Amino acid sequence: MQAVTIQTFGGAEGLAPTEVPDLQPADGQLLIGVEAIGVGGVDAMIRRGTLGSSAFQPGHIPGSEVAGRVLAVGAGVDAAWLGRRIWAFTGVGGGYAEQAVAALDDVTVLPEGLSSIDSVALGSAGPVAHFALAHARFVAGENVLVRGAAGSIGISVVQLAAAGGAGHVAVTTSSPERGDLLRALGSDLVLDRTGQRMIGGTASPETRFDVVIDLIGGEALPGVFNLLAPNGRLVSVGIVGGHPPADFGMALIRAFQRSLTFSTFSLNTVPVPERNRVRAELFTAAARGEFRAVVQGVLPLSAAADAHRRMDAGEVFGRVVLAP
Repeated sequence: MQAVTIQTFGGAEGLAPTEVPDLQPADGQLLIGVEAIGVGGVDAMIRRGTLGSSAFQPGHIPGSEVAGRVLAVGAGVDAAWLGRRIWAFTGVGGGYAEQAVAALDDVTVLPEGLSSIDSVALGSAGPVAHFALAHARFVAGENVLVRGAAGSIGISVVQLAAAGGAGHVAVTTSSPERGDLLRALGSDLVLDRTGQRMIGGTASPETRFDVVIDLIGGEALPGVFNLLAPNGRLVSVGIVGGHPPADFGMALIRAFQRSLTFSTFSLNTVPVPERNRVRAELFTAAARGEFRAVVQGVLPLSAAADAHRRMDAGEVFGRVVLAP
């Protein structure tokens, strides 16, 4: 079968189409004929060699999120799964291929009305957004800031916070044009990347936030604490902008009298049945038009390197999807 493998770690040019052996499902697994593959930030970190580089070797197939039809089942899996349309988590790799395998616990049936392409823009991002807001103890009426809102997780947070009755849903983004797209998804306040200057929206520039969902990290993270209201909570969900400075916690100490909270969140800490339940609910909402997938483009599997170049250049709004 055709796959894309990492031949050399570093730039996107290290990704190459490769012929690899066909797969067979092991006990408890499903074999999937892949129709859509989500291209994510973790894939890029693995390709660059910045995410546990010693754990990955040349020839690794990246990709963790696919959708398609079940072609075969392993021992212990009901044959009724054959032919079903499913979304699947494939682990730390194996997704950039014409076929993939996944454990039964890591699949969700797709409802009628939801395409494979849309499902891989929502299947991981939606649950991360849902549980990150829960981790932040978000309640209706609170102001929410999404730092780094142009990716699939950030877009999902914007929609869920708006649907949950947030007082204001603010975003940081790179341009007024992206701000317009995010307003159409539920944001009412657009800030520049520093979070200090308003470039669109209806709230006062002095608005402070009860909840910040941060996907960026980076050197500017300490300044984000200045945007929190008293008792505000900042939840770090990603570090696509790099690690924060080693002493970033001093910003919390300096704001001691405002009772601020910083925490991290990983979907790995949520029990699998809970993840699957929320994902199925979000898929149903998307099929009804109540929750939107944002797909910037669909490229052939062989163009995976181009998809990564777009991500590296910061050109992607939403998600790029590969289709074998």
